[in-house]
Amino acid sequence: MTDRQATAAAGDGLAAGTHPVVEVKTALTGFLTEFAAQHAELRTRLQQQEERLTMLDRKHARLSAPAAGRPALSTGSEPEPLHRKALGAYLRTGSEAELRDVALEQKGLRTSVNAEGGYLVDPETAAAIQGVLHSTASIRAIANVVNVEATSFDVLVDHSELGTGWATEAGPATETATPLIDRISIPLHELSAMPKASQRLLDDAAFDVEGWLAARIADRFARAEAAAFVAGDGVDKPKGFLHHTKVAQGSWEWGKLGYIASGAAGGFPAGNTADPIINLVYALDAPYRAGAVFVMNSKTAGTVRKMKDGDGRFLWSDGLAAAEPARLMGYPVLVAEDMPDIGANSFSIAFGDFRAGYTIAERPDLRVLRDPFSAKPHVLFYATKRVGGDVSDFKAIKLLRFATS
Repeated sequence: MTDRQATAAAGDGLAAGTHPVVEVKTALTGFLTEFAAQHAELRTRLQQQEERLTMLDRKHARLSAPAAGRPALSTGSEPEPLHRKALGAYLRTGSEAELRDVALEQKGLRTSVNAEGGYLVDPETAAAIQGVLHSTASIRAIANVVNVEATSFDVLVDHSELGTGWATEAGPATETATPLIDRISIPLHELSAMPKASQRLLDDAAFDVEGWLAARIADRFARAEAAAFVAGDGVDKPKGFLHHTKVAQGSWEWGKLGYIASGAAGGFPAGNTADPIINLVYALDAPYRAGAVFVMNSKTAGTVRKMKDGDGRFLWSDGLAAAEPARLMGYPVLVAEDMPDIGANSFSIAFGDFRAGYTIAERPDLRVLRDPFSAKPHVLFYATKRVGGDVSDFKAIKLLRFATS
């Protein structure tokens, strides 16, 4: 076969079959079309993931932003957002591991499920914790408060009379009685508290947790000592004035507190309801009445303030200024919730000069020890205060007993 015949035969074969160039071109076109479709699908998926992660990043930035008025914890460059780092790794290496981790983290912060973080991921959290209010009115406000550095404080009281007599010009002088000095020792007792908080809470909370705990400790200490100043038994705590022996005013002697009976069991008499209050005031010696104060709780005050004298005038008068206490028969009233309610044989009202009659001795400082080691991963706050209290003048305080005698 000649060359021309061979060439013609080859041309006939190509015409009858498929040309290799055409086959490659067709295959390449199909591959490019399929690649373009996959690329578009990948771009769509990445865009959706980018939108979800951007929302997560904004939420994370809002939750971790420092509270108003507090300095930023760092002034250095901000770290790269987690979702951008994951996306960059995916684009560079094709690894989806970090993308999955970010997706799991996003799923773990769902607010719709409380157990998966709904309680923690709030739109906004208050900058301070609002606590239940408690009354902290205390005998401290009207008592004699002294600061000491020793373990006890001794009060020297002269409660006897110095003898006197009339002398003549030429007659001999007569020896008179010498006053006796009594010693009242007030030991200091330790009041303590030891709350704990996790280190993570202290680091991450948007408010001052340590300051909040310190305020709560101080408030609880104030309420504990206020209760002890009224009714404490003196065992590892101050001795309250109501814990001392109480006798009728007609049988009063040093070392005991005198009382006036209301004339009715568990209440005021039906007729002259104001008479027991008047009798209580004048049971106290005149030198003490100048600085005397009524002490009662809110329920008792609600009953007493309805009393009127024979001319229909209220015995109770509210203070004219915001900081001025209410007055009963012209004397200030301290509303202390630790005083007992009116009941059978209760001593629900006290009247006296507490600055002379009750002494509080204390160390001037409240000590707080921060211990991050003993209860890891928690931080212990061990707070202590040394304080004591007792009656220092038994003539200066009188009580009203709600009984017939």
